[in-house]
Amino acid sequence: MSVVNLLERGIENVLDDAFLAVLSRELAEDAERYDRDSEFPHANLERLHRYGLLGLATDGRAGGGGANLAQLRRVIGAVAVGEPSTALVLCMQYLYHRRLADNPNWPEHLKRRVMREALEEGALINSLRVEPELGSPARGGLPQTVAKRQADGWLLDGHKLYTTGIPGLTWLAVWARSDDPVPLVGTWLVHRDTPGIRIVESWDHLGMRATGSHEVIFESVRLPLDHAVDVYPSDRPPALDAPAVADFNRAMATLLGAIYDGVARAARDWLVEWLAQRAPASLGAPLSSLGRGQEAVGQIEGWLLSNRLQLDALSERPLTSQEAGLIKVAVTENAVAVVEKALELTGNHGLSRHHPLQRHYRNVLCGRVHTPQRDSALVLAGKTAFGLA
Repeated sequence: MSVVNLLERGIENVLDDAFLAVLSRELAEDAERYDRDSEFPHANLERLHRYGLLGLATDGRAGGGGANLAQLRRVIGAVAVGEPSTALVLCMQYLYHRRLADNPNWPEHLKRRVMREALEEGALINSLRVEPELGSPARGGLPQTVAKRQADGWLLDGHKLYTTGIPGLTWLAVWARSDDPVPLVGTWLVHRDTPGIRIVESWDHLGMRATGSHEVIFESVRLPLDHAVDVYPSDRPPALDAPAVADFNRAMATLLGAIYDGVARAARDWLVEWLAQRAPASLGAPLSSLGRGQEAVGQIEGWLLSNRLQLDALSERPLTSQEAGLIKVAVTENAVAVVEKALELTGNHGLSRHHPLQRHYRNVLCGRVHTPQRDSALVLAGKTAFGLA
């Protein structure tokens, strides 16, 4: 299925339950191998491109999918049920495309090129923000990555961590500062093939192992002047666009929540099948016949129902950043609880590498790392309650 055919048929007609269930099954086929080998899922992303899904969030005025947040959430959730590392790369793509469409600071020709290449070539983009010295930029501070001003452009030097998707990215949106007396701060756009980019393959995590979130080092990377696509003087930051910030935070919480909810749903599906098939000789019946197992699965169903209703509200209503953060935390904790309950029921079987439950557990724990983290979300909610935010 090509991009054109997908868009001609219409998003609503293609992204139905049957299509998404098939997509989940297809992506699940190699999920164990990607996890075991920490291999980047190039084939999965190529499949998503063939289905037209890499450009689903691209501006409809540019020929893209123009999907709304609720539609994007359904795709992310289905991909995550199959292979969540692929879903995280796709999530970053969708978040960037959503805010790119109405960003007035980007040169129009670069904006068109990034969107066109996503649609035609499956080009991926992500932000590169985290640094060794700085940690998470959500906690504040100026970047140590520096763009040195030249007569005809910039020379970029710096070091980034946790660059999700770097083995497959075409465009790198690098958070940096200039070397001016009053530095500019913001985003410099870098094509992956530009000389001077070095990848340090350091990503070897417990979960989400196939995201390829390696380190990237920039050494005198030469960029045109107009590739400083979204920058501002550090002493004169732009006025806060509260609705835009709230919309981005809502989208981020929705799509990240959908990933880890998808992991939990995959764990639930495996558990239900295992309990229905496992029949110890001493019992003479499947474990699913026991009241204890039925009660535990009922509790899991309750957690997943809570997640679905919260993600429905988050993707369809203009909630505040505070509310979005609280829902992201709640959905993540519910997802972790689902997999922990499944492990409690299955014992050694659940922890065996012969079964996927231990993989789901390692993956779902990563949901706690993503912004907003639990402490930040709760502090913001507390400050808001006291009128201090």
